Amino acid sequence: MSLAKQVLNGDMKSAARLMRKADDRVADADQDLKELYPHTGKAYIIGITGSPGAGKSTLVDQMIAGFRKERKKVGVVVIDPTSPFSGGAILGDRIRMQRHGTDEGVFIKSLATRGRMGGLSNSARDIVRILDAMGKDIIIIETVGVGQDEVEIINFAHTTLVVTVPGMGDEVQSLKAGILEIADLFVINKADRNGASRACRELQTMLNLKQFPKNSWRPLIFKTEALKNKGVSELIAGISKHRDFLMRNDRAQMKKHLFKKLTLEFTEIMQKQLYDLINDRIEKIGGLDQIIKELIKKERDPYTVVEEIINREFKQTA
Repeated sequence: MSLAKQVLNGDMKSAARLMRKADDRVADADQDLKELYPHTGKAYIIGITGSPGAGKSTLVDQMIAGFRKERKKVGVVVIDPTSPFSGGAILGDRIRMQRHGTDEGVFIKSLATRGRMGGLSNSARDIVRILDAMGKDIIIIETVGVGQDEVEIINFAHTTLVVTVPGMGDEVQSLKAGILEIADLFVINKADRNGASRACRELQTMLNLKQFPKNSWRPLIFKTEALKNKGVSELIAGISKHRDFLMRNDRAQMKKHLFKKLTLEFTEIMQKQLYDLINDRIEKIGGLDQIIKELIKKERDPYTVVEEIINREFKQTA
């Protein structure tokens, strides 16, 4: 029985094996992913992003508990930064969620960015698809602590939460334009700190200044204290409200989101396959090291080398 069939039968060990293969870019993982594809598209995906130290992982831990009370099956993808020196990652966010480790209705997967920008990892899309095929009702993606233009999560999630905390100076400025524009819900975590009300007012003022098209979604603001589980049930209700809005009033936006999501996914897969193909051919004709040595000696230039390789490959496959 293939790994895909075992995943569809609910085998968690098989799901973990396939996720590992997908993350390590093992070639035969693609066959299982192809088999799973028709069984996906049912899960509701929630993205959580925001600054490092905002308490995203603790918030996710409480949200898992809240969704489980509603008898929802939950998948979690946690992205951790990769060390530029060792190439590894601490993957420490799972420590904060370890109380769910024995719950068969919860599956938590930690991933390293492996150098990818945007707050996510190269294999995040495949992992989400596996969780979806497993029958998870809710999939939560927690991004790396992000900067102002690391907003890739909007291409994955149906509902995007942007988390901030009081005491960061000008909270709105600390979030930056790119992050502000992707939020469906704003979360002011650690709201017991001084400045929480001010942060709420600043975000509300920012929203009041923005023009929202008629019948469009206006982001909501929530204050939470994740460590004490305060405000989390209200936040989950807000997610439900956004989901209901999309299903009831914004089906065109849902279709647009799906079109963009699949366009990006198709482009990424094509780029990966072409890169692997050309890289294999380079190795057969002497390898990258030889090319770089020629570039160092100025015997050749990189533009011509790339043109020659591409022209040769396309002529061979034409």
